[in-house]
Amino acid sequence: QVQLVETGGGLVQPGGSLRLSCAASGSIARVNVMNWYRQAPGKERELVAGITRVGTTNYADSVKGRFTISRDGVKNTVYLEMNSLKPEDTAVYYCNFRQYYADYWGQGTQVTVSS
Repeated sequence: QVQLVETGGGLVQPGGSLRLSCAASGSIARVNVMNWYRQAPGKERELVAGITRVGTTNYADSVKGRFTISRDGVKNTVYLEMNSLKPEDTAVYYCNFRQYYADYWGQGTQVTVSS
């Protein structure tokens, strides 16, 4: 059935940038909200950013002004542009597609910010 696949993670120096992508591998009904979550070692999973089907966005305070979420409805793909990266941004990043009564999760992609 439907699977989500994240790409774009990797190692970057502090102050650098990365662009994450997440796309559905199969056909999927209308997605109401697309989200990016992250989980760092020893910490709880947290919501980083979200975007609705009409383009409304929200961000965690820790990433406002640095990260930008966007979506392509035709491709059923969500992106996360990450700029001015900090070591504390290091985590596994997960995408989440949410419908009214169900949601889907990707396997995650590692982002490491280090010199």
